[in-house]
Amino acid sequence: MHLQKVIPLAYAPVLALESYARKVNDQRTYELVKIRASAINGCSYCLAMHTRDARKLGESAERIAALETGWSGLDLWSPAEEAALALTDEVTRLGEHGVSDAVWDEAVRRWGEKGTGHLIIAIATINVWNRIAIATGLQAQDL
Repeated sequence: MHLQKVIPLAYAPVLALESYARKVNDQRTYELVKIRASAINGCSYCLAMHTRDARKLGESAERIAALETGWSGLDLWSPAEEAALALTDEVTRLGEHGVSDAVWDEAVRRWGEKGTGHLIIAIATINVWNRIAIATGLQAQDL
């Protein structure tokens, strides 16, 4: 099912969040966040889309592959990227205690309050897209 065709009025607010997040976040970091959340959620459609987009921005195959398996502890990321990816992991896997103080504090230290807020909107939005794509059966070959 393509929700944008079936219920376009419900789809439009998600597109608005996407548009906002795309404008206010660093584009490379934005794609890293989208790849990481999509890998965690197992969304092949979004993973293929954002891997393609990241490659167009010059992202390396090594860094993209690391996002799909285990990015942490690798010497591939800037401190700001590490903070964004750690935030992505915790927001995507949101448990009953929310985001840990250590991850939150590092994100704010690296991105500021406003930048951290922008990252949260980006992470929340890709999680919505992942759920829509998975629930409606979209596959990478549908791109």
